[in-house]
Amino acid sequence: MPSGAGRPAPAEYRIEDLAHHSGATVRTIRAYQDRGLLPRPERRGRSNVYGDTHLARLRQIADLLDRGYTLASIKELLEAWDAGRGLGGVLGLVAEVDGPWTDEKADRISREDLDATFGGKPDEDAIREAIELGVLERVPDRDDEFLVPSPQELAVAAELYEAGVPLTAISGHLRELRVQVEHIASRFLEFTTEHVFARYLEHRPPTDADAAEAATMVRRLRPLAQQTVDAELARAMRLFATRHLQHHLSADPPPVRDEEPRPVALPAGTIRAVQRLVGAENVSAFIAAAAEREVQTRTLDALSSNPASEG
Repeated sequence: MPSGAGRPAPAEYRIEDLAHHSGATVRTIRAYQDRGLLPRPERRGRSNVYGDTHLARLRQIADLLDRGYTLASIKELLEAWDAGRGLGGVLGLVAEVDGPWTDEKADRISREDLDATFGGKPDEDAIREAIELGVLERVPDRDDEFLVPSPQELAVAAELYEAGVPLTAISGHLRELRVQVEHIASRFLEFTTEHVFARYLEHRPPTDADAAEAATMVRRLRPLAQQTVDAELARAMRLFATRHLQHHLSADPPPVRDEEPRPVALPAGTIRAVQRLVGAENVSAFIAAAAEREVQTRTLDALSSNPASEG
């Protein structure tokens, strides 16, 4: 019996067929070839013939693009793969980092239930705000249902609304809180990269073995950030909630807040730097938010360093 008898012949594709099976356009496939991301096809007479290796490579590229990688970094990874350094560990690390960082499962909610939860009346502005913040996501071809990435976050908003907090105040608080949490996440990543992951990532791209070890470390360290934040938030809430209550139970009247806006002169260089960062139309909002954040930080520092006197 001849060797290979009974095995299916390797798949062959014209460029249009490859585009159909991969989801990429013909123009994209040719661009990938020009950039060295995709091997050249086999030439047969006047026709170019592609195979399953081309299809697999296109799917790898699409997956990495979906995960936020640039074409330049994808080329480095694929060149390492082609050079025999392996890509399995790197893709495992990518999947580990890109995977869920919480055990919470997404849910769905009907428009009717959503309206009933928040006052019983449709509020299109609130819906748009929630979608912009990612609290809700639209379901394709469904106007009467939404995806809820974090049911806990939506439940917190519902409880606050039930307690009398306006929806605009809830969304504003979430935006402010998100800035603080993103800063914490960034600092945790910088810290762990410096002290843990630097040794695994010294090669660009990392070796297959180093990437696999780094993925194992990600699994070990994944819960630490949330555990640390939970513990520190509980400590801070206990400290400041007690002081806050003491302040409001005090016989002394609270200070009168001065809400009158006042002009502030800033150096021209500072204004230009902010414009480059956020755009001219957002300069005022950025400076106001930065100033408010600094005031809040200093207030918390002052409270922490000056414990309330007893008795």
